[in-house]
Amino acid sequence: MAHTSPFYVPLLALFCFVAFWCVANFGVSRISGWHTLAKRFTATSEPYGEFRSVGPWFLTVYFRGSWLKYGSIVRLRAAHDALYLSILLPFRIGHPPLCIPWNEISFSETTQFFMRFVVLTLGEQERVSMRISVKAAEKLDLLNRMNVQKAPAGS
Repeated sequence: MAHTSPFYVPLLALFCFVAFWCVANFGVSRISGWHTLAKRFTATSEPYGEFRSVGPWFLTVYFRGSWLKYGSIVRLRAAHDALYLSILLPFRIGHPPLCIPWNEISFSETTQFFMRFVVLTLGEQERVSMRISVKAAEKLDLLNRMNVQKAPAGS
């Protein structure tokens, strides 16, 4: 006689997976600083007017230094009023879309492993660091927005 598992085992497995998914996403949101930023900067609307966009595909965004990586799930949009950040829907739990005004963002550049990055410090009070590639920053026109002169080639 064959042993059959009770009908509730697949439902229990599904429930456990969903619970783990939610807890993991909320945890990453808190560790990355997204949760902290959402307290003041939750987006109430989509960007309007002209804006530049990068991601989510093939865009890697690092939060809180270099160890917490969001790979190919973050979309950045630079509008005239603010920087808009959003996460792809399956990962959005605990990550509401953000709208951070330009006057709440400071800018710097860094080099790690021979690669140049742009570091945006988000929120004057929160000071959450976000690192993106120079190429992504150029697509968003961040270097010009932040009134920073790019270094001449070869220096």
